[in-house]
Amino acid sequence: MSRTTVATIHLGALRHNLARIKELAAPAKVMAVVKADAYGHGLERVARALDGAADAFAVAGQGDGLRLRAAGHRQRIVVLSGPDRASDIPEMQRLQLDAAIHHESQLQWLAEASPARGLLRVWLKVDSGMHRLGFSPERVAEIHARLAAMPGIDPEIGLLTHFSESEEFDGDETPAQIARFNTATQGLSGPRSLSNSAAVLGWPAARGDWVRTGGLLYGLSVVAGKTGADFGFRPAMTLSTRLIAINPIRRGERIGYNGIWTCPEDMPVGVAAVGYGDGYPRSAVAGTPVLVGERRVPLVGRVSMDLITLDLRDAPQAKVGDRVTLWGPELPIEHIAAQAGTISYDLTCGMTRRVLFVEDEN
Repeated sequence: MSRTTVATIHLGALRHNLARIKELAAPAKVMAVVKADAYGHGLERVARALDGAADAFAVAGQGDGLRLRAAGHRQRIVVLSGPDRASDIPEMQRLQLDAAIHHESQLQWLAEASPARGLLRVWLKVDSGMHRLGFSPERVAEIHARLAAMPGIDPEIGLLTHFSESEEFDGDETPAQIARFNTATQGLSGPRSLSNSAAVLGWPAARGDWVRTGGLLYGLSVVAGKTGADFGFRPAMTLSTRLIAINPIRRGERIGYNGIWTCPEDMPVGVAAVGYGDGYPRSAVAGTPVLVGERRVPLVGRVSMDLITLDLRDAPQAKVGDRVTLWGPELPIEHIAAQAGTISYDLTCGMTRRVLFVEDEN
């Protein structure tokens, strides 16, 4: 009997989610954000599933662009952090990657870019209020003109920004960021990209020419208290394992490391082969739901590296070898994340190398 924790990636769900994004974002084009190994789902796997359907891919660094080109993908690939050093630029030209430009140092490197290697497509990043990367709105026209004058730069210069709280659909910050961006880019040529996943759902005024969607692509909610399914998206990952032991434990006995949970009565306690060594959150508290077969039962005791313990009083028919589902279509990952004090993105990105990944066409 295998102890392997399995992450099943639902390729049909990925395709469904992209189609749903396209429907919501039309007529804007869609950059499928596949950074962080496609949010833990597998970069090449996700890109292959979406090849020909995504208008472009967006990655965090040049290395992922190289991986996608090596896998044969010919779509536009946008490197969201741009070049990290001057030597990155000729490689970006060779690979025909788009570069987000957000800092003065990058402008100095770009000025030396040789047009003989091919014109580099760039996106000028505007700091409209996130205060992480980007040029201040007051400098955007100046930077745009400098880029346009560089011989190695493609004359079509994109303009993009990133929202800090677009999941707050009744908030004031996103409209303020939209206004700052629009003012800063007024009269400048080039495609616009403002919307992340949450903005696609809640801010039609930020549609622009391109949207950049990550979480929704994987069926992950971007709104507190909601699941991806609440917005018509399907989870692209199911995490599962097996029940490897069922032990009768007496009333008053404590379970697991530091004995943080005490049995209220004589009861069966199940042991499942998954832990933080696989990426299941150690911070998950007692009561976090788990499916044993089709029965929902609560986690008890502390999550350890390889194992979790389960209260099986509501699953009297459970037996060793039963499938245990940690999250998936029948158990929303957002519920697990809430119990662990984190977000769903953190959980899918946290899968470790010992997890077996399999693909499912549904």
